[in-house]
Amino acid sequence: MTPIEITAAVFGFVCVWLTVRQNVWCWPTGLVQVLLYIGVFHQARLYSDMLLHVIYVFMQVFGWYNWLYGGRGRSRLPVSRLTPRGLLAWTAASAAGTAALGAFMSSLTDADLPYWDAATTVLSLTAQWLMAKKILESWMFWIIVDLLAIGIYGVKGLYPTTVLYGAFLVLATTGFLAWMKDLPEPAPA
Repeated sequence: MTPIEITAAVFGFVCVWLTVRQNVWCWPTGLVQVLLYIGVFHQARLYSDMLLHVIYVFMQVFGWYNWLYGGRGRSRLPVSRLTPRGLLAWTAASAAGTAALGAFMSSLTDADLPYWDAATTVLSLTAQWLMAKKILESWMFWIIVDLLAIGIYGVKGLYPTTVLYGAFLVLATTGFLAWMKDLPEPAPA
């Protein structure tokens, strides 16, 4: 446990708390979190997580912009849903990506827990992309990530991060329910 990890965990909690409330300040807060976690995960030899956080730097900027200007006429973006086919496609792509990244990390690095780490990385990328598009199902992917991450970070002794992902699990469940209430009413048949 380092001061950097604790600081990153605090920024991460605030980021997700703001995301649940659809507050655009979640993105710059998340940017601070991901920059700090790049170092934390490098030191813990969780290279897939480290790579994920490098990618997150760019996704934070994209999400920030998209939430502000991604709606009709460059307005704020509303909450939407995936089609069943879309959900199946994102799930299949995530499974394939996990297998590929896990195999790569297992055979070419000294990564700890390469397949589990790959799963949280790929599922997080899926969830983050869907979150940037303000798609409700992003929370479902985050719930799975949080459950996996609690185990991984506990095993690695990253206790502040383990606690953070426990809080993320509660927030992701809350976020799913809150965003569900904000879905636009379906058009009358």
